[in-house]
Formats: sequence, C-alpha cells, structure tokens
Amino acid sequence: MFRRALVLPAAALLLASASIVYLAQTSSARAGPGALTNLNLSAANRRPPVAGLYDWTKAGYRGGADLPGAASINPNAACQITAAELDTQYGVRPNDGTDDTTGIQAAIDAIKSGCSPSASHSRLSLLSLPAGTLNVTREIHVDADYLILRGTGSGTGTDATRLVYRPDANTAYDTLTADGSDWDEDGMTSGQGKGGWLWPGRGMFRVQSRGVHSSYAGDHAAAPANRKDIFEGTVNVHWKVGVALRAKPGDTGFAARTGDRTIYLASSGSLANLAAGALVNVRAANTVRFYAEQDVAPSDGTLLNQHMRQQILTVTAVDASARTVTVDKPLEFDVPVDSTSDGSPAIGGATYASKVSPLVDPVVGVGFENLSFTQDMPGLNRAAAKYNYGNMAPAYQMHGIVFKWAADSWVKGVRAEMTGSHPIVTEEAYRLQIVNNELDGSWNKGKGGNGYFRGSRVWDSLYAGNTSRDLRHFTFQWSASGNVAVGNDFDSDLNLHGGWERNNLFENNTVTVPYEHRSASCTANCGEEGGGGVDASTWFPIWWAAGKKAVKWSGSSGPRNVFFNNAMTKQVTAGAAFTAYYPDRTRVYQFGWNGSGFKHLDIGGVPIADWAANERRDYTGGHGVDATRTDTAQSLFLRSLNGSTSQPPTSAPPTSVPSTSQPPVGCLRATFTRTSTWSTGYGADYVITNNCTSATTTWKVEFDLPAGTTVSSSWSSVRTRDGQHYTFTNATYNGDINPGASEEFGFNASGTGLPLNCRVNGLPC
Repeated sequence: MFRRALVLPAAALLLASASIVYLAQTSSARAGPGALTNLNLSAANRRPPVAGLYDWTKAGYRGGADLPGAASINPNAACQITAAELDTQYGVRPNDGTDDTTGIQAAIDAIKSGCSPSASHSRLSLLSLPAGTLNVTREIHVDADYLILRGTGSGTGTDATRLVYRPDANTAYDTLTADGSDWDEDGMTSGQGKGGWLWPGRGMFRVQSRGVHSSYAGDHAAAPANRKDIFEGTVNVHWKVGVALRAKPGDTGFAARTGDRTIYLASSGSLANLAAGALVNVRAANTVRFYAEQDVAPSDGTLLNQHMRQQILTVTAVDASARTVTVDKPLEFDVPVDSTSDGSPAIGGATYASKVSPLVDPVVGVGFENLSFTQDMPGLNRAAAKYNYGNMAPAYQMHGIVFKWAADSWVKGVRAEMTGSHPIVTEEAYRLQIVNNELDGSWNKGKGGNGYFRGSRVWDSLYAGNTSRDLRHFTFQWSASGNVAVGNDFDSDLNLHGGWERNNLFENNTVTVPYEHRSASCTANCGEEGGGGVDASTWFPIWWAAGKKAVKWSGSSGPRNVFFNNAMTKQVTAGAAFTAYYPDRTRVYQFGWNGSGFKHLDIGGVPIADWAANERRDYTGGHGVDATRTDTAQSLFLRSLNGSTSQPPTSAPPTSVPSTSQPPVGCLRATFTRTSTWSTGYGADYVITNNCTSATTTWKVEFDLPAGTTVSSSWSSVRTRDGQHYTFTNATYNGDINPGASEEFGFNASGTGLPLNCRVNGLPC
C-alpha cells in the first residue's frame, strides 16, 4: 500500500532535539584538519571489521593492496616510453602549441598491442609525460591494461606536466535539448545507437574498452567521426552479453536472495563469457514493490524499467550443467527473476529481466599520477563560474577522467582545474583508489547533473586525501556500495544522490559548505539531474535522496550509509557564522537504517518527499537514521590516522605473539556464518582473521559434517573430502592475510547439519 505524503505547517516541522544535528556557531569556517594526505592506507593499518557494520577492509586497489611502486614496473624498455621517446617517436613536444592528441594516443596503442597482453599488476608499463604544456583536442582512450600515465608534477611551475583540453568539433556535443541548456543524449543517434550509450559522457581521458559488439560492427563503420564512440565499449553492454535468470529451487520468483553467493541462470543464454576469475555485474530489475519500499508510487512519476540494484563481483565458479554462477561476496539485495516475478505489475506494461552481465573486456590496472589538466574555454570567465550552479557551455560538458567498465585502477597526485563537467567520474567501476588529488572548479555545474566529483555505479573503492573546491557535489550514487571516503577536504556536500547506493562510509572528512552553495546560485541553464528547476534551499554538508524527489533520475538512497567523525560546518544564511553539523564525532550515524533493514527517512512516520528544507530534522529514534552506536576510535576504517600502525583498534585487539616469518597457527581464527537457508540445505561462509603480528601466506580450515549433510559446492578455496571430514585450503589468490585483515571462503550444503570440530591450521577455530 502506498502512503500519501502529509503536508505539515512549517512550525510543526521544527526539531524536537536540534542538538543531534546542530551545535553552537564556530569561530572559523573550517572546523577540521583539511585533507589528510599522509594516511597509511595499507592492509596492515586497516581496522578489522567492526561487529555489526559493513566490512570495508577490502576497499580500494586490488582489495587493499598498496599502490604500485618502482619494483612493479616492467623492466622491458619497450614497455617504458620516456618523454624523450614521446618526442622523437610520437611527435609529442611540450610548449610548441601543436596538437599532441594523436601522438599520446599512438603511444598508448603501442603499449596496448606490445606490452599489455603479457603485463600484470607486477609488470606495469609506464608512459612518462614531459614537463610543460601538452595540447589535447579529442578524447584519449586509455584502454591498455596495466599502464601508468605519469607526469613530472601537478603544480603550476614549468617543471610540472599540464594538459590543456580544447575539444574539437567532433568532440563537442552537436545535439542539445530544445532549450539549449544541456547535452541531449537521446537526440544523438546513429544507426541503432544513441548518445545515452556514451553515458556519463565524453572526457579527456577515457578508461574503457573500445571493443565493438559484432552486431554493431556495420553501424560503427558507417558512423561519422562524431558518432563512432557511441558503439565503442558495446562488447560489455548488458543487453547484448547479459544472461537472464530463473528462480532458485524452493523460492518462486527470485534467482537469489540477500546474502546468497549462487545465482540461478535461465536455461538459455551463452555462458562463454562466464568463468572463474571474471568480473560480472549482477543486475536486479526494478519492480513496483521495490519502488514502494522507497515511498514511490506510479503516480509520483515515471517508474523506470532499469537495474537500480547492481553489484560488480568476481566469479568463483560456474556450473554449466546446473546453470549456476557463484560469486566471491554475498549479494547485498534480493534478485527477482524479472520486474514482475515478485508479484508486481509490469512497469509501463513491459516485463524487464534481471541479469548476470559479464564485463567481457574490462580495463584493468591503469594509473594516473603527478599531472594536471584543465579545459580551456575562451570567452568564459572563471570567476563567474565559482558559485554558478548552471551550465555555462552545454556543448562542452566534457569530463576529466572517465572510468567505465574498469577495475583495480587509481588516480594519485593529480590536479584538475576547471573541467567541462566532472573532473573524475565512474560508471561501472570496481576497486578504484582516488587519493591525494586537487579538484578545482567546473564550467558546467547545472541542469542534467554536471560538475560533480562523482562516484556512480562504483564498488569497493577508496577516496582519500582529496581536496575539492567549487564543484556541485561529492556523490556516491546509482547502486554505489562498499566505498570509503576518508580524510578529504570539500567545500560541497557529501551527497547520497539516489539509486539505492548503500553501505558506504564517510569518515574524517572536513566539509565546509558556504551559504552560496545552493541551486539558486545560478545565472543560466539551471536545475537538477532530473531536469527540474532550482529550489529555495541551501545545500547542507549531507544530502540524502528521498524517493519522491529522486525518482526523476533513479530512486531513493539505499540502506546503511555511514557517517562518522566528520568535521562538518554550514553557513546557513549569507554572511553568517558557520555552524557545526552532526557535531557528535563519536556517534555512528547510519542513514536509511532502522537497526535491521532499510528505513526511508520520515517526519512523524511520514516519509519525507525531499531533503531540501528538511536537512536539520532529527531522524534518529526510528525515523531513518540509526544513531544507537558510538565508537571511541578515530576511524572505523583505519587503525591509526597518524601514518603509523601502532594504534590498536578499539574492538578485538590482536593477540600478542612473537613475530615470525609464518605466524603461529594459534592466532588465526575462523568464524562460521550461515548466510542463507532453504528447505533442503543452506549456504555458509567462513571468515579467517589474522590476529597475529605478521602476515600468513597459507591457511587450512577443516571440519566434520553430520551424516546426511554434504557440501555440494564451494568457492574461494580448494576443497577435499574424506568421508564426512572436509578440508578447505586457500586458493591461489587469497592465501596472504596481513595482520588484522581477513579472507573468506564459502560453501553450499545439501542437508541441514552444521560443521563440527572446526580447526584452522591445526588448532581450534
């Protein structure tokens, strides 16, 4: 049943307990330390998972690995293109005023063909950009796996690398909306393709495959120069390579449930792109019932036949005969077979399928380091862009760096100054590390959703030590999950923009939001991502997407986004002092959560229709923000913020044992959790935690099962059996466990008996 919104008088909406959200005015605008650029982000300094919260220990590059150093560079000279070789072999010369796009692209293509096929995370290619100014006029495709693009510095001196982007006629958008305010992706067509396939839009650097699906080869060949990129990357699109689903045994209508690892595939559909180690995006179809959970009814706006719930995971097993795929982590949402299989009516009269969609050609292992870039817009005044949340040049809404269908990549020590739209943006990206960058300004911050530091459809990624100025928002949106934003310095809001983003952590950020940071600060082409106009509110340090508001572009924010120990201040009126926002730095604020499941934010039991004008309400006490937990540590993510690993976590400190090259077996622990059940069996995980002072390189878990219960499948381990005694040893990729870190494996059981006599490395679990 859909609940009708209740309109209350303004006086009735005042907070009963304003101290939850507000404190006294502060003497200075910036109440926090600014960007924390010296954080120790290593696995050894990561705090073990806090009981009752999401596990963020694997956020970032390769699930918590250190970013590559000099030892990871391929010694083969052919895979290291120097600045001098860029000059002599590719014609890339700084400060000469000529276009360097073709030469830079040719160098990347040479590495892609000559080095990437045999490269790895420990054999990376290196493209060294020279000091000085390089000129770029077209999007540069960085689709060579395992490649670092490194400049000489991101400063403003002559010893730094600076790229200046001036998009040419084939790069600028030639289709705008009828009012000229925004890029019209639907009007940008060619053959079977349309501009929306380019989403989130063109950039200066694009980390994405250029592979064209065979069914679009003719369209790609026939397309003009300013339309060919519509078809590039279509080897990955879900409507071509996604596999439809069927109901799991004993659960009519759903192919998998929250916590499951095994997903049941339809009887037809190619499995050629599904294999152990491959990346897949599990995509659950929107349903009317799912929208109702977000307080959205069909009468509230156009419901979308899309996959709002998504999650990129690694395949651990494929059973071709049983038509199942098993992934490395538990699913974070239920997966209906299609948009009606949960009992919902069809959206718009059409049934839309859920899918397991492989990333056929992901780009992996790309890094950007020590350089700066800007988009030059002659005739525009940078000062006029500062508090201007409109689009100053809609045809030139080009981003800085775009990550799409990309994984295990990073941006470090980069400065972006006045980009065409988002300086860094993601769309289906996994385990990125965006650290110690400076992002300053955008020419377009208005209608259509421009000018963000944007994390869209990004999973298990780490944003740390960044400074952002004069952008519209910092966002996690569109099903983004498992991400950590720590130690950043922003003058815009921490924005949960909608689309069932969930399980993200914001901590130790300095957020200082002036009054002028508001949608009404705009001179032309103003509005929001959904096409609506401005509102009268001023953006606060947190923004949360209410269902009725965000249905125009996606849907509400999802469950359990956590804010902890942030220094947030807001200037509520022009010229006023700044006021602390959510000032209790020891309290864990879980937005969209009631202690056990999703809870839409409400006032007196009535879900809010919009965050605007409701930013100062108290949603604790059962109204959508769970604030029942406190933590005395500085961080939920790191053991220490001061660069060392000496500070122990406040929960479950490691057992003190002598340091050895291989830790004593007694300090490993294996914890059993039953993650799902059905009438004839169950699924379960074991989490192996290293409570030692040094890393382990192998582990072995063994146990007995009662008669009548057997293990039918398992993942992330090597399984052997002797009667009812089962032994699981590490796979090739998860034997190393640093102190305080953990790895896990799982299995499905036929029968209901639980493990007995568990031992890890020979001692009791």
